[in-house]
Amino acid sequence: MNSKPQAGATASPSALPAASNTYAYAQLSDAAGDSTPLAEEVALAIVYNGLNQAVMLVSPTDLEDFAVGFSVGSGIVSGTDEIYDVKLSGSGAALYADLEISSRAFWNLKDQRRQLAGTSGCGLCGVQAIEQALPALAALPGGPLPPAHWLDDLRQRIDAFQPLGQHCGAVHAALFMDRDGQLQLGREDIGRHNALDKLIGALLRQRIDTTGGLAIVTSRCSLELIQKVLRAGIQTLVSLSAPTGLALQWARKHNLNLIHLPKHSAPRVFSPAAE
Repeated sequence: MNSKPQAGATASPSALPAASNTYAYAQLSDAAGDSTPLAEEVALAIVYNGLNQAVMLVSPTDLEDFAVGFSVGSGIVSGTDEIYDVKLSGSGAALYADLEISSRAFWNLKDQRRQLAGTSGCGLCGVQAIEQALPALAALPGGPLPPAHWLDDLRQRIDAFQPLGQHCGAVHAALFMDRDGQLQLGREDIGRHNALDKLIGALLRQRIDTTGGLAIVTSRCSLELIQKVLRAGIQTLVSLSAPTGLALQWARKHNLNLIHLPKHSAPRVFSPAAE
């Protein structure tokens, strides 16, 4: 019997765009113009077993990580064991990520699409869309909060993991800190969800043990990010921007440690709730 290829096996696009390019600009005043690097974005179609699922605008970096992280973080598959192959194709600003997934996951995906097709009005209205936006997720087992000194000077230390952001700006970052308080991995993207998807995908593809570690996001902390971290099984999320009220409620309900790191004050633990 032929063995399935490992998730993450890829056929790279023949002409993957650069993450940034330099563009000329003119001064509004009479001063001479100049040029500056700007972050690039591409349209990436996500395809499961030949079925087009979504088109995402992403930074053209770490696309295999994104495809895997998006699949797990969105609940399309339960883990990498349900992803048999990932292939990239296309060129320029139009790229494709073709994923071969298990029959079980594909059946669930098609069933989900059939339910949405039965709704009326604006498409993502009605009970089914609400259920997808607020899915039933398993609570985490609960874990200790990280020592406060792990977050000392964190804003400065993460610069080393944001090469694209340092070069041209306009991108978000998601990072992983291991159980020893060491920054281990980082991913960037124009989309805050995409950056976290890439990080989750990288952790899964590299089989990095996330026990005792934490995820860090540089963006606003909304409900979708909470859901992705819960599905990835990461116990602690640190955000450089404040969480929304609904994100906080979900973090407490699902035993996720949620910490906000303000720019000019001490870290704030929102979940678990203060006793």
